[in-house]
Amino acid sequence: MELSKRVRETIKKYSMLSEHDSILLGLSGGPDSVCLALILDEIKKDFNLSVNAVYVNHGLRPDEAENEEKFCKDLCNNLGIGFTSKSVDVKKYARDRKLNKQEAARELRYKVYEEISNQVNATKIALGHTANDQAETFLMRLLRGSGQKGLSGIPPVRGRIIRPLIEIERKDIEKFLAVNCLPAGEAGSLITTRPKGLPKSDSFSLPFIIDSSNLKTDYFRNWVRQIIIPELKKQNPALIKTICRTTDILREENAYFEIVVTKTLMRLISRKSNDTVELFLIPLETMEKPILRRVLRRVIEEMESLRGISFVHLEDIISLIKAGRAGDRLYLPKGIRVIKGYSLLIMTSAEPIRIAEYELQPPCEVAIKGSGIVIKASFEKRGEDLGDGKESVLLDAGVMNFPLKVRPRANGDFFFPLGLGKKKKLQDFFVDEKIPRDERDKIPVIVSGNDIVWISGYRADERFRVTDKTEKFLRLIISKGKT
Repeated sequence: MELSKRVRETIKKYSMLSEHDSILLGLSGGPDSVCLALILDEIKKDFNLSVNAVYVNHGLRPDEAENEEKFCKDLCNNLGIGFTSKSVDVKKYARDRKLNKQEAARELRYKVYEEISNQVNATKIALGHTANDQAETFLMRLLRGSGQKGLSGIPPVRGRIIRPLIEIERKDIEKFLAVNCLPAGEAGSLITTRPKGLPKSDSFSLPFIIDSSNLKTDYFRNWVRQIIIPELKKQNPALIKTICRTTDILREENAYFEIVVTKTLMRLISRKSNDTVELFLIPLETMEKPILRRVLRRVIEEMESLRGISFVHLEDIISLIKAGRAGDRLYLPKGIRVIKGYSLLIMTSAEPIRIAEYELQPPCEVAIKGSGIVIKASFEKRGEDLGDGKESVLLDAGVMNFPLKVRPRANGDFFFPLGLGKKKKLQDFFVDEKIPRDERDKIPVIVSGNDIVWISGYRADERFRVTDKTEKFLRLIISKGKT
């Protein structure tokens, strides 16, 4: 069957185009996007389409990008397609967001597509992913341990994004481009003899550009494409079709589960911000794992700050939900923490709170921002109630230097815990008390000069305990506040 007819069937099958759509084509100059440009040019009269194209310079191959951009511009001029180019700094973006270059390039590329599509009022964004890309993605995700959703591969349609070549193999695309091309002598390059509808132009001679980075096997996708797939094809020559059929089945099943997840998630979210989401815990604890896994994945996908969580980490989160105790937590890559509370599961990438410093001059009350507590300090004449040492403590004010200071922990801190009778590093004390490390910087430490007086909420210092010689008493009380 003629390739353009097969593409039309794919477009119809997935309802990719409507009458008078405005298309933005992602054009790299490679065979896939060039093929898509020619196909769109061929069918645009059938749908009354307007077509624009954008070339994204990632700044990774400066020696090649200029020629690529010129090629794409010449192609668009010959086809009567509007052309735009945009440069992005992949290396800086990857460094700032702790991504690899491929992830960063992809994110920036899609940001450009959205930006330019809005500028040209495009209703659809057409990308040149093929059946080979689908098979490569399936194998990459399989090797990385993806679940069913990941293995369903690249969607033919996602929002405004359409992929008309998703059912076409690359070998067929290359044949399509080669039909009107002849070898160019010793150079071995191909020179077009004008695809149908393409006007003559001396500046346009190559049918497509080869990205040199695609020839290297040190990139995961290239390794799968050049090493793994050829080996698998020895056992199954129809490998690409077989994998694509599998992804179709998985995608249909996944679509059903996604409806279930959407309905479930609506009842689960307690609070959500840019860097934190809180989910009601009881429904999660009783939820079946297949749905729970998908619910957690959906939460992660919808929050950019949580995208450092992998499939392996999901299993750890499920174990925390099912078997963990209140207060247990996981520390995941990119500063992400998952905390099991009494009634909520908290997933956050927010920096742990570190309280500021405050002055404590009795009598006074000081609200400690970020810790959620208020410290009340007052002098007493008699020392009958020593307090529990945690929320209330009575100490010897006569051996203190006022004003006292409230601060977070500091490197090298030590004290003499009341009742222990010996010096102890504050770090070791926190470990022994099983205080999570992301909670330690918001515990108020009260000091007299350089000496710790009280680790509020936990233990006072032996050096400031009340004795028979105490004449002036200091009462310290902590209570919950709105901070």
